Amino acid sequence: MRDIRNIAVIAHVDHGKTTLVDELLKQSGTFAAHTQVDERVMDSNAIEKERGITILSKNTAIDYEGVRINIIDTPGHADFGGEVERVLKMVDSVLLLVDAQEGVMPQTKFVVKKALSLGHRPIVVINKIDKPGGDPDRVVDEVFDLFAQMDATDEQLEFPVVYAAARDGYAKLALEDANENLIPLFETILKEVPKPQGDDANGLQLQVFTLDYDNFIGKIGIARIFNGTISMGETVVLVKADGEKIKGRVTKLIGFKGVDRFDIKTAGTGDIVAVAGFETIDVGDSLCDPTNPMPLDPMHIEEPTLSVTFAVNDSPLAGT
Repeated sequence: MRDIRNIAVIAHVDHGKTTLVDELLKQSGTFAAHTQVDERVMDSNAIEKERGITILSKNTAIDYEGVRINIIDTPGHADFGGEVERVLKMVDSVLLLVDAQEGVMPQTKFVVKKALSLGHRPIVVINKIDKPGGDPDRVVDEVFDLFAQMDATDEQLEFPVVYAAARDGYAKLALEDANENLIPLFETILKEVPKPQGDDANGLQLQVFTLDYDNFIGKIGIARIFNGTISMGETVVLVKADGEKIKGRVTKLIGFKGVDRFDIKTAGTGDIVAVAGFETIDVGDSLCDPTNPMPLDPMHIEEPTLSVTFAVNDSPLAGT
């Protein structure tokens, strides 16, 4: 079985999450030396480019020293919490990015609570340590207090800390270390992120966490394989959230590397892939072995909250 790590990057908006992912991509050698790489390469949607924020969660894959690291870049805005929640179920740990000056912000709290409740032990990255107003030690204490408030376990409270300046492309394990590259962060990921549970020998269990659409192949489900293997052209069963079962063929299997997507023949436990061939595929649905379908629990996403206040018009222009 291949060596895989699955992580999500969570942070308050504008704490440098997407910039960090860019640097990880560059320094892992995922991009060829001559490739022209955009700034914030993960923010591909038009509104994201315009506003400089991440709205949709996206995934990328990096190969580092023979290990495949699947990284999911998540939105930092609480408004997109449903996106984040689904993603956290697909990974085995999270990189929690906190600004060395601003410290813990409200939107970080929402996501951290979800991550801790799922049992993840975050790797805390104190970013922007080159800021003149930065105080990394204070921020580490803030993160500790936040975890303690949220009833983190003793193991979660002993989180690994990495200090970084993503824009300048370096990370280090102690503030007095030299500013070189992101190797300390890669090493921490390999050491601290658990390998995926599950086995290629088991029956297929794959769960969709986000959707995409292609004009030629139709609806695409981006999913993680929790057990078994899946191959192009294979017949599998789509199990919907309400229990309905639909047999179908995998017409396209897509793998990720860097910002590229490419067709693959087969994928195994722990992989994150895109699957096409199922018109009714939806978030939370499972693809299973047709001989013995064992679907994963459908996801229960928190309901969006909306409050409306009705009041008499008391503006200066009332009645005119």
